[in-house]
Amino acid sequence: MSQTPTQAQFEFLRSIDTPTVCNLLEIVAPERRGFGYTVRHLHCPFPNLPPMVGFAKTVTMRAQDRVPLGEAGYMNKRLDYLDYIAAQPQPGIAVIQDVDEIVGFGAFWGEVQTNIHKALGCLGTITNGSIRDIPQVAPGFQMLAGSIAPSHAFVHVVDYGLNVNIHGMAVRSGDLIHADQHGAVVVPIETIDGMKAAAPKLAAKEAQIIEAARSGKGVEAIKAAMKG
Repeated sequence: MSQTPTQAQFEFLRSIDTPTVCNLLEIVAPERRGFGYTVRHLHCPFPNLPPMVGFAKTVTMRAQDRVPLGEAGYMNKRLDYLDYIAAQPQPGIAVIQDVDEIVGFGAFWGEVQTNIHKALGCLGTITNGSIRDIPQVAPGFQMLAGSIAPSHAFVHVVDYGLNVNIHGMAVRSGDLIHADQHGAVVVPIETIDGMKAAAPKLAAKEAQIIEAARSGKGVEAIKAAMKG
């Protein structure tokens, strides 16, 4: 990546929710309106966790077909995969696209994988696939998932470090991601300072409209607030 966010930029992004990130992106990068974020529901078992802000570790997986356990090369791939997850940039977010015909047939994520990935620097995962073992998940590890399922079936990594798409959000390895209970969005690093500068005005405008709506003064007060 050509840019790395500063600590102050990370702190700013962690201080706001994902819908606010999308709103601010519309202001500073209007061409981003309508893409770059998830567009379908993702289950979030831990809605009270703070937003995740980290770099995408992109992966594809399958679970319907048997893993070629007889091939020593597959174990080597798994070990290389762990190196990829642990490598810079950090912190990571595992962005895993389930490419099975029956998406969610087997869960990649559960007690074991969340603990492994947390130890390797991941804040959580975003996947169109399934998750399980929710009460036993590594503490603080966030999950946004397409479904919840009981079995891991024949789950295995297909590839990693490639482009993936999770519910309409196209992601490249190393993209900066912001995610919370609402979903996820790719954040261009060069937009962060502009977003931070625009945030107070956006918050003030929204507060003005909400105050008018709660004032009981009717439609004209709301119209006036909307016109500023």
